[in-house]
Amino acid sequence: MPGVSVCMQGEWFRVPTSGPSVSIQSLGEEALRRYYWAKRLKRGDEQIRFSMRRCQGGELLHPEDQVEDVLGNNDFVQLVFESDCNADVSSSLEKAEHYAYKEPKEYIFLDGNSLTTADLVSLGQGLFKIKLTHEAAERIAKGREVIDIIIRDKKVTYGVNTGFGKFAHTFIPKEQLVQLQENVVRSHCAGVGAPLSATRTRMLLALRINVLAKGHSGISMETIDAMIKAFNASCLPWVPEKGTVGASGDLAPLAHLALGLMGEGRMWSPQSSWADAKTVLEGHGLNALVLKPKEGIALINGTQLITSLGAEAVERALSIARQADIIAALSLEALKGTTKAFHRAVHAVRPHPGQTEVAERLRSLLDSEVFPSQISESHRSCSRVQDAYTLRCIPQVHGVVNDTIAFVQKVISTELNSATDNPLVFAELGETISGGNFHGEYPAKALDYLAIGVHELASMSERRIERLVNPALSGLPAFLVKEGGLNSGFMIAHCTAAALVSESMALCHPSSVDSLSTSAATEDHVSMGGWAARKALRVVEHVEQVLAIELLAACQALEFLRPLQTTSPLEKVYELLRSVVRAWDADRTMSPDIEAAHTLVKHQKVWRTVQPYMNEYRKKMQT
Repeated sequence: MPGVSVCMQGEWFRVPTSGPSVSIQSLGEEALRRYYWAKRLKRGDEQIRFSMRRCQGGELLHPEDQVEDVLGNNDFVQLVFESDCNADVSSSLEKAEHYAYKEPKEYIFLDGNSLTTADLVSLGQGLFKIKLTHEAAERIAKGREVIDIIIRDKKVTYGVNTGFGKFAHTFIPKEQLVQLQENVVRSHCAGVGAPLSATRTRMLLALRINVLAKGHSGISMETIDAMIKAFNASCLPWVPEKGTVGASGDLAPLAHLALGLMGEGRMWSPQSSWADAKTVLEGHGLNALVLKPKEGIALINGTQLITSLGAEAVERALSIARQADIIAALSLEALKGTTKAFHRAVHAVRPHPGQTEVAERLRSLLDSEVFPSQISESHRSCSRVQDAYTLRCIPQVHGVVNDTIAFVQKVISTELNSATDNPLVFAELGETISGGNFHGEYPAKALDYLAIGVHELASMSERRIERLVNPALSGLPAFLVKEGGLNSGFMIAHCTAAALVSESMALCHPSSVDSLSTSAATEDHVSMGGWAARKALRVVEHVEQVLAIELLAACQALEFLRPLQTTSPLEKVYELLRSVVRAWDADRTMSPDIEAAHTLVKHQKVWRTVQPYMNEYRKKMQT
């Protein structure tokens, strides 16, 4: 029957809209009647004034409009009492991430073998829907056949007809196998903390689908089809970020993911915001999962939380690492540094890949025959022989960060396409094998290493900021501002950078060196990979923010060297920043400027601005 889901005071009500034309006002009145009935409240004679707003897009609906003209069947609407209009209702609409959400038209095909970190991030951003390859569907079907035969033949098999963990030796009769799978999901929903964002939940769900597509989990096609439909509709369960020790996989987060797909707990979609999972699924014309034997453990056992967060950390680290070279080049120009330390010959005799790459980037950005710099020319005859390490050793320090990221990306990419649950199903052998692929040590160790590596970009950047704001080191006005004393300029911006670096130092302590025995000593060594992934992301964000401050400071320093110009690519970076942040003539609130610069960095605007110039440099140097 046609209908609309209406939310008021945190409760959802399904209101039929069949029959004669129904106005928005009438829809609201009927929703109110149902609300008072459900709450056992007595409604007085006074008129209750309210407004109604479509959840997707947030448009205010006119009370005289007809429902059929402005709403679709199974649409979601928010009813707000006039007395509540001064309250902030944006939280019930999940701020507005979904306001900008546009249903994707293109697909990424998942086969369990070829998903990349960039693909997964794109899926998280809602840029693509998902389809399975034909080969993956065949593997899934064959894997499920093995489980069906085990049940038919009453063969005792862990995870299929036994308990879990300490209860692995407890046999479960056939009539209780579905309850067994539902129980393991519900009991493992013990996570705490804030829920993952919609972006990160999409990544988690997409990655779980990808590893199930390998065909080694014993999942049925009906179940994986339902998961794909939920992903494509962006129906996303409530998944708290804390609670995994990273072996046996990410049990608690994945259990919460499965619970929502079962129609229990809470779920979010662009149309509904947060609501009862069953309501959201039904509103999108989807059915809740009905688990078959082995499917509960197949859904919750694996390293997908660690790995999906790790994929985001890797992609953001790649982005900030190459932009760090550009921002460092700006600082070097503003501080009138020398380019001699970046000579090709210096790096040819120590040919680490990252070091060689960073040195070439610096050569393409700084003073050269291709892109001359008036600033560089102005101090060519100065007596300075060499610069401080944070300028002279950029290729060596930034270079090893690049190599670290490349190593971590290789580990995470392997993990993205690995079967990590237990037991594993091998159709070619006709049996299941219990193993330890769920142990998160690989991604945990790699992500601890990533945090340690990428942190050095912020460590170097903060020291360059110090050189820029310190007149004894830069020869520029103190804190890069006129009328110092009356104005404080970049004094506290540098303090912020120092605070972020110090916090990251603590976050760089490896979580994977810790282990606490769990499950009555059955799981006596764990990876703590969930914390490794979350803190790696925090470190990467700190690096982005510190480099955003350096970008602001370097461009402000250039103001005091005018009318001299730097190289063409670096002038374009200066123009990019000035398109969102004006020069610092007198004190003002600094936080919006930092956020604007951070946004440029997060969206890779700095990199994309100079990339054509770097390509031009390489072409001309090769001729």
